[in-house]
Amino acid sequence: MPVSKTTTELEALRRGDLAGARRLRLPGLAEFPREIFGLADTLEVLDLGGGALSDLPDEMGRLHKLRVLFCSGNRFERLPASLGDCASLSQVGFRATGLREIPGEALPPLLRWLILTDNQIERLPDALGERPHLQKLMLAGNRLRTLPPSLAGADSLELVRLSSNRIESLPLWLASLPRLAWISWAGNPMERALAPTAATMVHWADLEIGDRLGEGASGLVHRAFWRVGGSDEALPVALKLFRGAMTSDGLPEREMATCLAAGEHANLTAALGRLADHPEGADALLMPLAPAHWRTLAAPPSPESCSRDVYDPGLRLSRTSALSLARGIASAAAHLHARELMHGDLYAHNILWDGEAGEAALGDFGAACVLPEGVEGDAWRRIEVRAFGLLLGELLDRCASEPAALTGLRELEWACVQPDRAARPLMQDVIGILDDTMEECGLFFS
Repeated sequence: MPVSKTTTELEALRRGDLAGARRLRLPGLAEFPREIFGLADTLEVLDLGGGALSDLPDEMGRLHKLRVLFCSGNRFERLPASLGDCASLSQVGFRATGLREIPGEALPPLLRWLILTDNQIERLPDALGERPHLQKLMLAGNRLRTLPPSLAGADSLELVRLSSNRIESLPLWLASLPRLAWISWAGNPMERALAPTAATMVHWADLEIGDRLGEGASGLVHRAFWRVGGSDEALPVALKLFRGAMTSDGLPEREMATCLAAGEHANLTAALGRLADHPEGADALLMPLAPAHWRTLAAPPSPESCSRDVYDPGLRLSRTSALSLARGIASAAAHLHARELMHGDLYAHNILWDGEAGEAALGDFGAACVLPEGVEGDAWRRIEVRAFGLLLGELLDRCASEPAALTGLRELEWACVQPDRAARPLMQDVIGILDDTMEECGLFFS
């Protein structure tokens, strides 16, 4: 039998060949190798995913430089209390391990990014709200009914995933968190039902599957050709095949439902139809195929950036292209808000654009959810306005124009991201301001 990479790495660790290592990946372990403590003065990232571990040593605090720990796919029912002794630990990932209990003392003092997706957690400790650096909280696919009231003081919290839990009402203080910009609650009892959406049903026999275009948390995207109604003429489309498993955002079935409910819009990659008869029973959606030269605006957040996308350092935008891009995405978000939907993941990494003029489309409905009615719905719309304001700021940061030429847009950015959620504009008001600015530049939208 061939020697596994884990075995090879373990042997190197035991020989001392990995002295000075900053990163270590050892998937598939049944027990924690104590030789890891020999890297205590350098180790920053440790990945022990996909094994049979059920606990970690009491001396985890010895890894005083450890910043990132992944233990997803193991067999932990209780988050190890020794993690609270790790002085530098800021990102913790225990996805799909069977977790039931989260002791407060297990939360490290510098906790910034906590991933507890797809577990069996019914309660979170009050200590969670006492971690001042907490920015991202991934809780989809658990058994939570409430959130700890202490989170009302989590002023750094920017992204929360609550999909597929048992939450019957969202606490009022959640929408008042000053930095919250991205949230999803799809698949909870408190979510309003989606209105029935008529979907064009597409037969597998009418599709010709092409090369893979990309891969996301919920599935694979392929180029395909669709013979509409069995005709000889084939329409190029994108086919998204869903895996069916819980993602960090929630269940794929919710993504499909909201994508269909979104309807058509020039700046959305919404659905053209739903696959009726995949040979292996997989769910799939047909979506418009972006032009071949279009590309993703940015890469997803890194462990270092946490809640901010990672842009190509060489990206430079003209004022006109930045305006066009911002206006298109604002229009897409306003369209969703009018349909009582929230995208939940309004990020540059979910935007395809033409790379020059600023034509763009917002996609990926994995975090989308149905808005509450009335005033409460507007409160959440303004949370997403903050996400747009952060995006606008990122675009302006990459503008080649003189700062003075961007003054009005910087004022709009501030209006969207200001800590007082109630003072932020709604997305339709944002469009009006952008239209006025574009008119000044001699640009017009129909």
